[in-house]
Amino acid sequence: MAPAIDRTPPYLQVVSALRKQIVGGELKDGDRIPSVRDLATEWSISQATAMKAVAALRADGLVESVTGVGTIVRTQSTLHRSAGDRFARMLSTGKIYAPGEYAKITEAGMAVPPVWVADHLGIEEGAEAVRRHRITHNEAGPVGASTSWFAPELASSVPGLLSTERIPGGTPSAIEAVTGQRGVSSSDSSTASLATEQQAAELGIDPGSPVTIGRNVLRDSEGAVIEVGEYVSAGGRWTTVEHHYA
Repeated sequence: MAPAIDRTPPYLQVVSALRKQIVGGELKDGDRIPSVRDLATEWSISQATAMKAVAALRADGLVESVTGVGTIVRTQSTLHRSAGDRFARMLSTGKIYAPGEYAKITEAGMAVPPVWVADHLGIEEGAEAVRRHRITHNEAGPVGASTSWFAPELASSVPGLLSTERIPGGTPSAIEAVTGQRGVSSSDSSTASLATEQQAAELGIDPGSPVTIGRNVLRDSEGAVIEVGEYVSAGGRWTTVEHHYA
């Protein structure tokens, strides 16, 4: 069978590659992206095409042009990295958080999850599951809060899930090491809301401020659920998603 031909316009190929580096943290806030001339040389495209790619990134709010400096990544206060983004980074680098980011686990233990979480985990309503709650920070302060839920049997097989200590390599890797379950797909849904008192305190914003709340599910190759998550981030942060259709 002949190999598939990539018919994506060249400038979009450049945009996709740079966007991946920015969201993944390889290019971090304050870094300068390659110049138009360098992009044209590296990708064997015209400077006009390279300029179009940079303009697209600027329109997405991922970079800004600074006179006398070049085009700079600007994501510290505007980018929301989804659970899928972080999992993809873990698979490629072994690290969940981008440079300049860290998470503090504030709660870990057994708790009764919301009904929708119990449904995903396949447990009875009212039954307990493993719960880990964290606040993620960058150099400017808190950027989000999230809660991860896991099947109750993992409390004994992966006891580190019940500790507020950081798990090297992330929870998916720890679970895979014990169960053999490897995450291969995830889904994410989100909506707009207003910050509760707790959410506001964790994010350093006023109660009632606009926030994005979301849910995510990580599954293995058989479709079995490994992790169910819920998260909140302050308004004004963008999640970047690409869709490709045949």
